[in-house]
Amino acid sequence: MLSDFFEWLQNSWGAAEAGDGSSYSALLLSSLNAWGLLEGTHLITLMLFFGTILAVDLRLLGLAFREYPISVVSKRVLPLTITAMVIVLVTGVILFFSKPHEYWHNIWFRTKMVLLAAAIINVWAFHFLVQKNQDAWDTAPSPPTKAKISAIVSITSWVLIIACGRFIAYNWLECGKPQPGWVNAVQDCPASPKGAQNLAGLTTTSEGAQ
Repeated sequence: MLSDFFEWLQNSWGAAEAGDGSSYSALLLSSLNAWGLLEGTHLITLMLFFGTILAVDLRLLGLAFREYPISVVSKRVLPLTITAMVIVLVTGVILFFSKPHEYWHNIWFRTKMVLLAAAIINVWAFHFLVQKNQDAWDTAPSPPTKAKISAIVSITSWVLIIACGRFIAYNWLECGKPQPGWVNAVQDCPASPKGAQNLAGLTTTSEGAQ
C-alpha cells in the first residue's frame, strides 16, 4: 500500500496540472537551486543538531565538561537542538518528497528509519527512566552506568543515521541489480520500479518472475 502511494506521489501528483506532465516531485528534483539549498540546509543543520547531542552525551560519559552539571550543559544547548531538529525534519521531509518511491525501496533509507526509531526510543527512555534521579548525580564528574549506556546508544544511533543518509546516494545495493535474496527482501524490490534480480540473474517484479 505504501509503495503504491509513494509511486503516485513521485510520478502522478501534480502531473495533470503541469504542461509537460511532470509531477511535483519531478519539478522539485529538477530544480537545481531549490534542491541544492534544501540539501545544504539539511546537512548543515544536521551537523548542528548532532553537535549539540554530542556535547550532552560526552558530558554523560564523563569525557567533557566535567566541571559543569549535566542539567546546565543540557539547558545551554537545548534551544539549538530544538531549532536544528525542526529544520532537519522539515528539509528531510521535502527531500524525501523528491523521490519517495525510490527512497522507500532503498535499504539505506529503511535502515535509517529503523535507527531513527531506536534513537527516539532511547531519548524517551533517558527522559522518563534514567533521569528520574538525576538530582543525585547531576554534578558528578562520572555519571552512573545507566546514563553512560544511554549516551553510547545515542552517539552510536546518530552516527549510523548520518552514515546511512550518506549511503542513500550510492547505488551499490540498488533494486534491479543482482543482489542477495535478503537485500531484495529488505528493500521489497519486487514492488519497486526496477524489480528484484537475484544473483542468478532471475528478475522478479510485482507481477511475478520474468
